[in-house]
Amino acid sequence: MGKELLLEIGTEEIPARFTPGALDDLEKRVTTDLKTHEVAFGPTRTFGTPRRLALWVGDVEEFQKDRIEQKLGPPKHVAFDEKGRPTKAAEGFAKAQGTRFEELETVTTDRGEYLCAVHRQKGARVVDILKESLPRIILSLSFPKSMRWGDGGLRFVRPIHWVLAVFDGEIIPFGLDDVKSGGATYGHRFMNPESFEVRSLAEYVEKLRGASVVVDPQERRGMIEKGTQEAAGRVSGRIQMNPALIEEVTHLVELPVVILGSFDRGFLSLPKEVVVHAMEDHQRYFPVVDADGALLPHFACVCNTRAKDMEIVRKGHERVLRARLSDARFFFQEDTRVPLEKKVDDLKHVVFQTKLGTSYEKVMRFRSLATSLARKLHPETEASVDRAAFLCKADLVTGMVGEFPSLQGVIGREYALLAGEPNEVADAIREHYLPAFTGDKLPVSPIGDLVSMADKLDTIVGCFGVGLIPTGAGDPFALRRQALGILNILLEKRYAVSLRELIGESVGLLMDKLASPSAGIEDQVIGFFRQRFQNLLISQGFPQDAVEAVLSTEFDDVVDCQDRIRALTEMKKKREFTPLAVAFKRVVNISRESPSGEVHPSLFCEDAEEKLYTTFLAVQDKLGRLLGSRDYPKVLAGLTEMKGPVDAFFDHVLVMDKNPEIRENRLALLRNIADLFSQVADFSRIMTE
Repeated sequence: MGKELLLEIGTEEIPARFTPGALDDLEKRVTTDLKTHEVAFGPTRTFGTPRRLALWVGDVEEFQKDRIEQKLGPPKHVAFDEKGRPTKAAEGFAKAQGTRFEELETVTTDRGEYLCAVHRQKGARVVDILKESLPRIILSLSFPKSMRWGDGGLRFVRPIHWVLAVFDGEIIPFGLDDVKSGGATYGHRFMNPESFEVRSLAEYVEKLRGASVVVDPQERRGMIEKGTQEAAGRVSGRIQMNPALIEEVTHLVELPVVILGSFDRGFLSLPKEVVVHAMEDHQRYFPVVDADGALLPHFACVCNTRAKDMEIVRKGHERVLRARLSDARFFFQEDTRVPLEKKVDDLKHVVFQTKLGTSYEKVMRFRSLATSLARKLHPETEASVDRAAFLCKADLVTGMVGEFPSLQGVIGREYALLAGEPNEVADAIREHYLPAFTGDKLPVSPIGDLVSMADKLDTIVGCFGVGLIPTGAGDPFALRRQALGILNILLEKRYAVSLRELIGESVGLLMDKLASPSAGIEDQVIGFFRQRFQNLLISQGFPQDAVEAVLSTEFDDVVDCQDRIRALTEMKKKREFTPLAVAFKRVVNISRESPSGEVHPSLFCEDAEEKLYTTFLAVQDKLGRLLGSRDYPKVLAGLTEMKGPVDAFFDHVLVMDKNPEIRENRLALLRNIADLFSQVADFSRIMTE
């Protein structure tokens, strides 16, 4: 029967967003260490609160597996003389291995029989292994930020106050500066702060529960979801669940205590997003809505302490929210005294980036870029795109966004509607920030698409133009995320647009800001997009060789590139593809250094030459029509017609003929075939067995 390992690191309050990753990291590092030391173990569970990170591992073996190591010595015929006595080679080997000759064994290998020294090392006690490993593992845990405290040299997310480390009821002894491991943990900081001993998982969970700590995050989450919904039900409402908020609050408390609060119904005249933002982002409260999703003047709050008089606590939370909503109402009233378009001029006093000028200059640049995109992709939206681009940054100078920065775009939409702007313009003001993070939703409207792409591209090209290029150490303007945002919009909406042409247009609008020649900047930016595009497609499951094969021939229209990659990926699954790829590689390898040129049928000497040339012309004509319609599955199917004639050509024709005219003519034919294939992809990059 295996043993239990229980480890808990007790700290000061850890930021909620750090806890889930830290628990995963702790579990991974401990289990990896056990595997490295060849220690068998069973199930694992993690536990965590703001003041503790804990791991339980069950069915752990008490001893490490015994190790057997074999060292080969001299061959048997060298180890013994003709009378069967050990030679000096055999005796020297035994001495070198620290064993007697009589203890050596004979083993049979592929090369014959050899002397062998077998070293058997008994497995160490697991508690001794953990004593050495756990301090290193604890201090190697990864956090977005860590700190030092006191006079010690340790770095951790927060100061460590205690370490519980128990294996099969036995304390695993080690130290972290002046903190010594033991068998005790602590209850709730305010309600039950005393320490108590535990020796098993069952004891750990139940004793902590008795000390006002629910140590299992999943249990706390369930209590929060159930408790808040029950509270909302008391006013005939329901909680508008925000998964990110639930996750955060789960890791903010050790003992969830739910209260229901109220606020003045008059605050419901504010835009819903403003009220929700004040509750969720600033106070970590859960909004209450009716059956139709409309806000009710109530909220649910999760406290970390059960006070003697929860009514006082409730009034305190209501007072804090009332002050926050009062501020929002003041800013809303002040902002709406002036129409949104009148605020655009104020952007002249807002610096976007020192070398790139003001936010007003930026708006004028991407406004021009957005309307250009509209003329190419959605001509009917040009006027709306122009208006949305003109207004979309105006809310940056409002009091509301100054107080609640994450409402940029959201409040811009509300102010645009109040000013009488069309719905599609107002919606685009909000949507142009999308996608704001990896996995975020994309703009819904084409107007939002075009303004979003123009804004993001201006930032990318501008930063490259003044030398603010992302590095492995940092990307302060989030250029990688913005490039992915553009690519995802192009791919999702299937916008056929020349990326190089668009980048060139953006460079032209930034000419007075550039710190280096425009051509070099265009190449840098297109290379930046190519790398993001390649990573994106590979992360979506497309084979790396298919992606590289297409992108090595052309990268401009990303929708077209994706279509070719998708067709090539499907073609790779077919039985006839590998022989085709092999045949093409032969064509490329022999004609790589030859320029394209005219083929002269009068110089053909073999039937295989004539057959290959005739097939090439027919396939070239067919592919010309199919490439125009971007029917890449049929294009690839057409290319398979070349396989037989190519093989026959190499079987019957000596390409490097002594006659230079014949040789050059044959190389020109192969070069033209290679160029034909390259209109789809560089098949030489495809992996073949």
